[in-house]
Amino acid sequence: MKQSCPNCQEINAPIAGVTGNRARFTIDGSIELEDHLVRICEKVLHGVLRVAPAERLEALFLGGGYGRGEGGVLETAAGHEPYNDLEFYVCLRGPDWWNERRYQAPLHGLGEKLSPFAGVDVEFKILSLHKLRHSPPSMFYYDLVARHHRLWGIESSLAGCDHHRNSERIPLAEATRLLMNRCSGLLFAREQLRRGRFTPEEADFVGRNHAKAQLALGDVILTAQGQYHWSCRERARRMESIACNFARLPEAKMHHTAGVQFKLHPQRTVRSRDFLSEQQQIISSLAQQLWLWLEGQRLESPFATTQNYAMSSLPKCPETKRWRNFLVNLKTFGPTVIFSNQADRYPRERLLEALPLLLWAPETLSDQRFLRKIQEALGSPARDWAQIIEAYHSLWRQFR
Repeated sequence: MKQSCPNCQEINAPIAGVTGNRARFTIDGSIELEDHLVRICEKVLHGVLRVAPAERLEALFLGGGYGRGEGGVLETAAGHEPYNDLEFYVCLRGPDWWNERRYQAPLHGLGEKLSPFAGVDVEFKILSLHKLRHSPPSMFYYDLVARHHRLWGIESSLAGCDHHRNSERIPLAEATRLLMNRCSGLLFAREQLRRGRFTPEEADFVGRNHAKAQLALGDVILTAQGQYHWSCRERARRMESIACNFARLPEAKMHHTAGVQFKLHPQRTVRSRDFLSEQQQIISSLAQQLWLWLEGQRLESPFATTQNYAMSSLPKCPETKRWRNFLVNLKTFGPTVIFSNQADRYPRERLLEALPLLLWAPETLSDQRFLRKIQEALGSPARDWAQIIEAYHSLWRQFR
């Protein structure tokens, strides 16, 4: 794979060829799988250069599990296949808002075109190196900067990003965000389990989200203790010896081990609805206790129940700036949000307050006080369960 941009001196060796000394995308995937991933990267680079001019492209990274060399290996009758989504980060010169407006749609189209060839979803995220260098630490930036495959850009592309390389600087709010996203997966899995017809595809969806939640149970604890690491294998080692005051720590360790195993060697879930419903209850119960433990520490206020947490007037995102929150709310919900008591609170707070009620206390929907809380949080008058979940999913996709 050759680089033609005169401003870019080299391309990362791992993507330079199909054979030879190069880093791997997986720990133990077959050479056929590794070569398939190389060909995907080649097609991605060529496709991106057709979408964005070379002089505007600062760097192109493959992140996620495959970018960190720990991508999932799915064993099938035909051999090893990829399982996880392929996440590419396109770093473009110029204002982020303009780049997203100009290039997001064609990149999305490129992802849809390449996904059938890849066998998994191909996704693109636009950012600039300037934004990366000047953004505060986060789990997302730490994972990307700490380990990735570089398809385009000079070796020093990430100069000035050292503040993202120290996992101890990841704020506690990132642990909450991770837990919120994985518990949202549990909520969507619960919705699948409620349906009258339960297909193999739905069983696989539920099993996959259970495994993601299991992994997150340990990752959240590691983050809270300042011991998160980009490698899931290293996190597994650290989790074995970690100590904290979470009452159900031994259970969390057990589930984390299962989550790591699934991440590296995923399997299609073929379990029955009854079995998966039982697993849903076990994992969800543990996640509920972890949620209350984590948020009690983060917000420095104990919460006896999820209802107490959801109804508490405490700001759930105190780290955000009120003026910026106002602008984000105005853009997202329109002028009427000005008259809301949430106008100066970051929209993710709506998810943090609605999710615990929907996932762990759905019976409260029959109580008008809790129903109004959920409707207000989601900005929807929906009363039907399916419509409420649809409204939650819509908001979650914007602020996950």
